[in-house]
Amino acid sequence: MYTLYYSPGTASMVIHQALLETGADYKLELVDFDKDAQHNAEYLKLNPHGHVPVLVIDGRTVFESVALLIILGERHPDSKLMPPAGTPAHDTWLQWAIYLSNALMSTYRFWFYPYELGADEHDPAIRAALQHKIETIWDRLDAHLSANGPYMLGNDVSGVDLLLTMLMRWSRKMPRPATEWPALKRLADLVRARPSWKRLYELEGLSEW
Repeated sequence: MYTLYYSPGTASMVIHQALLETGADYKLELVDFDKDAQHNAEYLKLNPHGHVPVLVIDGRTVFESVALLIILGERHPDSKLMPPAGTPAHDTWLQWAIYLSNALMSTYRFWFYPYELGADEHDPAIRAALQHKIETIWDRLDAHLSANGPYMLGNDVSGVDLLLTMLMRWSRKMPRPATEWPALKRLADLVRARPSWKRLYELEGLSEW
């Protein structure tokens, strides 16, 4: 039994979907961002950074979305969240998962949280630079999928596609959403058609996108 500390539509989303894909038993613990629960003393004992997700595994707390995705892939090989270790596909999976974390997720934090760059609101030049960086990443991913898709590893869906789809969802209110890139939209449509995505929306009460 796992316990997932989550907030709807945040970075915990990919881990929630991954749990649904595994079929494992788990329970949900809501971290209410409207009440700033991610920064209360009890939650900071679980994750001193004040972020979600946190996953309790055999009584241990572990955080960071990509790390948790790797852990679930290793613990549930039949789920096909991650290719077997020692295979070329596994190496490619790690490459893309870490790229999405380092290049895209970190840039999103600056886009959504200007205070991390020392301002209440972005200077227009900074906002334009962040938008350009994110759109350049979409260009690269769309080119990869156009040549190698429909999924990041080719014909087989994996956890890295769940991660990418969550990140595409975050762009839905940006000046140019990720779904304006055709290969990215095709991947998003495939993931959004999965039973795990539909169940995730029911459980988290999500509606947009």
